[in-house]
Amino acid sequence: MSNPDPQPASSAPPEAPEALVARVQDASRKLHEQVEKIIVGQKPVIDELFIALFCRGHGLLVGVPGLAKTLLISTLARTLSLDFNRIQFTPDLMPSDITGTEVIEEDRTTGKRVMRFVKGPVFANVILADEINRTPPKTQAALLEAMQEHHVTAGGVQHSLPRPFFVLATQNPIEQEGTYPLPEAQLDRFMFMIHVGYPGEDEELEIVRRTTTRREANITPVLDAATVMQIQDLVRDVPVADNVIRYALRLVRATRKPARGEKDTRPDFMRQYLSWGAGPRASQYLILAGKARAILSGRTHVNPDDIRTAAHAVLRHRLITNYNAEADGITSDDLIDKLLAWVATDGDASEKELATVLR
Repeated sequence: MSNPDPQPASSAPPEAPEALVARVQDASRKLHEQVEKIIVGQKPVIDELFIALFCRGHGLLVGVPGLAKTLLISTLARTLSLDFNRIQFTPDLMPSDITGTEVIEEDRTTGKRVMRFVKGPVFANVILADEINRTPPKTQAALLEAMQEHHVTAGGVQHSLPRPFFVLATQNPIEQEGTYPLPEAQLDRFMFMIHVGYPGEDEELEIVRRTTTRREANITPVLDAATVMQIQDLVRDVPVADNVIRYALRLVRATRKPARGEKDTRPDFMRQYLSWGAGPRASQYLILAGKARAILSGRTHVNPDDIRTAAHAVLRHRLITNYNAEADGITSDDLIDKLLAWVATDGDASEKELATVLR
């Protein structure tokens, strides 16, 4: 059977992987330059946002108010020349306010009434779900299908979302009144949980200088939707050795309770402080993050350091700690630190050696 949409054969030779990687590095450098016209510091946060985007993942930014989380996301959308919508989550927000709704319209020529789907704000390339934990789980779950399947179902009809599609949510970790914790099923859809911290003294000085004058920075778009999707395809094509995959699997599987009849090989600190571990999505995202980090570092292969660097952002929201951890002041990040040390020593580190990691 012939190709229904044949493409003309190109006489140009395929571009070498090294040249492709160099192009991505150059694009990343330009993206940083444009974002840094508005955002001061926060380089690790910006890097993790780029990695999530290039891996077709979603990100959850957690930080106290006033750290420019919303501004960072809107600036990123401007540098990428992508459609951007902001959804302000509130207690009275309904699922149809996100996905869209069907309305009845009268056809003036026939006089018949027909149903028409009116698209909601989720139909954009970059979605900012601002203060996502301020709305009930029913409305939070309206994003689940969109994040995972890249379409919305209304009235039994599927409506495809534009590509690329990227959800960035923000959450305030200190205010608990009037908030609804995200269900674990939705948390697992986020590739990264990104911690946004306070700026350093010099960075805060520069922030005050910039924001208390009439100066406005002009943002120049660097990448369009088609180029972003090309980079996403390139990330998937990066080879990964089996030993690197097994390293990622060992990190993830060390957090899980064994199946009935299997030997429990978890480290003692996981048994003591963890009630639930990470699922297979964690392994997938560790490898994808490693691929993207390798390309942004100018390499065409992934090494264990790429996996280690991504471990906190991938695992911190997938490890459910228990009451023992809360009583001892142990966070999921502390457990990831110990896990990385434990795996690095092939599981032979003593409790005394591992305890130093928490200091």
